[in-house]
Amino acid sequence: MDLSAIETRDVQLSIGYHQGQPVLRLEAGHQQRWPGITIVPAQDRWDLTDREAVSVVVRNTGEHPLRFGLRADSPNIEGQQQYIQVVEDIAAAQQKTVRLPLTRRAPAALRDKLFGMRGYPGRLNPDRGIDVAQVTAILCFVSQPDRAHTLELSQLQATGRYEDAIWLTAEPETLFPMIDRFGQYKHGTWPGKVSDEQDLQQRIAIEDQDLAAHVGPDGWTQYGGWSDGPQLEATGRFRVTNRDGKWWLVDPEGRLFWSHGIDCVRWTSGTTPITDREFYFADLPAKDSPLAVFYGRASWAPHGYYHNRGTYRTFNFTGSNLARKYGESWRQTFQQRSHQRLRSWGLNTIGNWSDPEIYGLAQTPYVVTVSSGRLPIEGSTGYWGKFPDPFDPAFRETTQRNMAAQQQAANSPWCLGVFVDNELSWGEEVSLALATLASPSKQAAKQAMIADLQAKYESIERLNDAWGTEHASWQALSEHQQPPPDHPRALADLQAFATRIADQYFEVCREAVKKYAPNTLYLGCRFAWVNDRAVQSAAKYCDVISYNLYRESVANFRLPAALDAPVIIGEFHFGALDRGMFHTGLRATANQQERAEAYLHYVRGALENPQLVGTHWFQFGDQATTGRGDGENYQIGFLDICDTPYPEIITTSRKVGQQMYRWR
Repeated sequence: MDLSAIETRDVQLSIGYHQGQPVLRLEAGHQQRWPGITIVPAQDRWDLTDREAVSVVVRNTGEHPLRFGLRADSPNIEGQQQYIQVVEDIAAAQQKTVRLPLTRRAPAALRDKLFGMRGYPGRLNPDRGIDVAQVTAILCFVSQPDRAHTLELSQLQATGRYEDAIWLTAEPETLFPMIDRFGQYKHGTWPGKVSDEQDLQQRIAIEDQDLAAHVGPDGWTQYGGWSDGPQLEATGRFRVTNRDGKWWLVDPEGRLFWSHGIDCVRWTSGTTPITDREFYFADLPAKDSPLAVFYGRASWAPHGYYHNRGTYRTFNFTGSNLARKYGESWRQTFQQRSHQRLRSWGLNTIGNWSDPEIYGLAQTPYVVTVSSGRLPIEGSTGYWGKFPDPFDPAFRETTQRNMAAQQQAANSPWCLGVFVDNELSWGEEVSLALATLASPSKQAAKQAMIADLQAKYESIERLNDAWGTEHASWQALSEHQQPPPDHPRALADLQAFATRIADQYFEVCREAVKKYAPNTLYLGCRFAWVNDRAVQSAAKYCDVISYNLYRESVANFRLPAALDAPVIIGEFHFGALDRGMFHTGLRATANQQERAEAYLHYVRGALENPQLVGTHWFQFGDQATTGRGDGENYQIGFLDICDTPYPEIITTSRKVGQQMYRWR
């Protein structure tokens, strides 16, 4: 290889050997945000039209984890840079194949027909993607390092065969409808695809035999605790304990319990918007059909095509397929079968957003979810919305009212605990303090912050001296909606109020949970975007701290600031595109077997982590092929849209359930 033909950015290159094979060695610095290399074709472009992906084998030879990026470029369009990329975590000493699927820009004739989804058929994208016939560069880089790294690259190649060429060559009118009456992609075939109603119904007997042969793990209590483990005090409720340096849950019978769970155990996961997209679907039920009950209306759409478009019509393919499969008693059959499946699959917890009619049968431990008060801090921002104002009186009132509505479910011995909220945007360390200052004077949080500042500084002049500001009065500060111009001078006060917001939030939420369910665990708010200061506050008030962590592994996850507390994973998943779906979800794998292996690696790593007391997979069934209200259309279920289990991940989940207490 001619190293002089490779463009470099803050890296030193050399040729080496690993296990007798040549590798490209990179010594990457951290003076640039993306140190790495750019490889360009000898003849101006590579034509990858018939290829599915680009991949490279990466070995992290350093002592610290890194984030590695793989990118492909094509010529600019109207001055806009055209590229696709993937960034993945690679642990110290880990070797991993990083795969970049070749997302294609949709032909012009299709761009106004493809909308409302995160992933599209044919790996097209109406807004992004590259011209795969004109790939002008491949980039390999370390993403935003804070230290130097060493790594080795090998086997950089275009892989797989692209099999959806009809989306690039066929006339648009021949491509629609693209979804059959079962909610499946029409233009593909794969193992397990349903062909007709008889096929759907025949699967009942097949699964009945499987469930009879796999009734559930040996050595479990009725709750899924470790009956062969030590006997602790039986309190009749779930609780936490630390035993020999490891955190555990304890089930009502006094047995150690590790929560191997799954979210969204319900029959609505395959609900999809049909407004403006009726032409996508073949054979939707007539208005007088018994299946017409699965039409509905919704307005939830925080992102995507349906955002701010008001009410839209929907159809629930999961529900309609259950009715086709099980007949008039489909709902009761699905409820009972869900519990039977969970036990058979080695799962002992029904996770968030599940059907109360299912977990209310009290056959499998479950969690309850509650929303807090929603009046926001106006200056805040967030992926799912603005941050709630915990100082507003309505925050306490609404949180308690919502918790009161769940009082019966939360006080059952089968209730593992209560989550309040999900994936709030805590931001950087002082983001919420700055957001408070950017809010109007009537904001309760701002009034609380100014009261704190008045107590500390007494006069506005002293605050101005400390912050380098020129506010004429405390009222002027209240009406001012800009952050302090000299951020470092105000940092200590911003940090103090950031802690105050977090303390107030968790204190009020805990108060609500314990008021209506005093013996039930408070499981926190399911952190996704969070700073250390907020986590430290959570540790003061939560019985268990919760995170949604979409990673390859959580084996080395630790709470910040040397905190030692029990942690539960509220969400994680992996997906693949070999079963007729258009998007893998947040963690991609190549196929179902690799997805199952990723599941095993993640959960086994969690079992080895002394702080983790459980993992909950997101979710029970696949999302609709054409997406939910915000466009998510992920292949992330243990069940497909037709209620058929994915055998690869089921086999692996059973293995985890059988072995997890020994592994722990």
